[in-house]
Amino acid sequence: MLLMTLVLVVLDGAIANVALPSIAASLGADASDTVWVVSSYQLAVLVALLPCGALGEIHGPRRVFLMGVALFTLASAACALAGNLPVLVAARFAQGLGAGAIMALAMMNLRFAVPQQLLGTIIGINAMIIAISSAAGPGVAGAILSVASWPWLFAVNIPLGATSAPISGSFLIGGSVLSLIALLRLERKNTTPIVPTDLLADPAFRVAVIASVACFTGQMLSYVALPFYLQHTLHMPPALAGLYMMPWPAATIIIAPISGRLAGRIKTAWLCATGGALLAAGLFIAGLSPADPRGIAFLVGTVIAGVGFGLFQTPNNRILLLTAPKARSGAAGAMQGTARLLGQTFGAICMSIIFEAMPQTSAPSFALVLAGICAAVSSCVSLSRARYETAG
Repeated sequence: MLLMTLVLVVLDGAIANVALPSIAASLGADASDTVWVVSSYQLAVLVALLPCGALGEIHGPRRVFLMGVALFTLASAACALAGNLPVLVAARFAQGLGAGAIMALAMMNLRFAVPQQLLGTIIGINAMIIAISSAAGPGVAGAILSVASWPWLFAVNIPLGATSAPISGSFLIGGSVLSLIALLRLERKNTTPIVPTDLLADPAFRVAVIASVACFTGQMLSYVALPFYLQHTLHMPPALAGLYMMPWPAATIIIAPISGRLAGRIKTAWLCATGGALLAAGLFIAGLSPADPRGIAFLVGTVIAGVGFGLFQTPNNRILLLTAPKARSGAAGAMQGTARLLGQTFGAICMSIIFEAMPQTSAPSFALVLAGICAAVSSCVSLSRARYETAG
């Protein structure tokens, strides 16, 4: 059940990214506006993660988790029925609230469900499952778009869920910042705060959070840019573009379990720094290589990026989880998801700005280069964590 719901959430994100060009064409919307189909989801998850993690610690993870699944499934139906972009973005925001409960409590359930000595392996398997879902997403999206319209992409979530009003971006972000400031002031003397300032006081945890934000900023920048690059720059049909996006998560599937085993023997700071550097190199190759209809350089770059992403993700998640006391597992898992979604939200917003400021033909390549810079920052930040580690 846990893995099924994680598949549901990750698959939906991958499908939505690939569908953006089709949604823009179908609804007559600008590319910069359709990015909110992704970013509204990410913002909603970001808002929901920490409160849901706290609710899971107070009331138990199962009830909050199942409420998230129910909300996510109902919102998926609303996405499938949406007739215009504002309604679709609103439905995606509701989806994100449900996904926030799922993501916040997944790691808490994992930590209490498996023995401590198997935790590293389970984290690797979890990363592999997520990567498999990401790999399937582009292919599923391309296949569906080749025979049906985009609303059917969101209808995929309804059977999966059964078995297991948008405001401008500036208002959403401003409201989130004000809410965070108010919450921090209210919880200054709380020993178990919703915003885990106690965990962030640990240097290793704090640096890992920063590295995660930088890495996932680059990941979302590239994931939004890739379908536009393939369909508009290389002029591929949606089905073929979906296939070309699969090598990245496929490479992550292969490296994630290996990375999990290495994390018990080698300093995680070195593994994360190497992974971030490979991710950056792959994105630079994909973004700077001349356009080739066969996409050879693109494939090479995305495979390298996938290897780097897998090498970074598992060790960084391991640090975020194991540096926290067991009683604060919910907060640690929620903070892990918050760092990921914060980075992905930054990436989506940056992509929207790039689409507004640049021609659509050159915007995807520029975004891939910028994503590589974010990955390089993640590598450098991760390397700085080495002085806080005494062992792998």
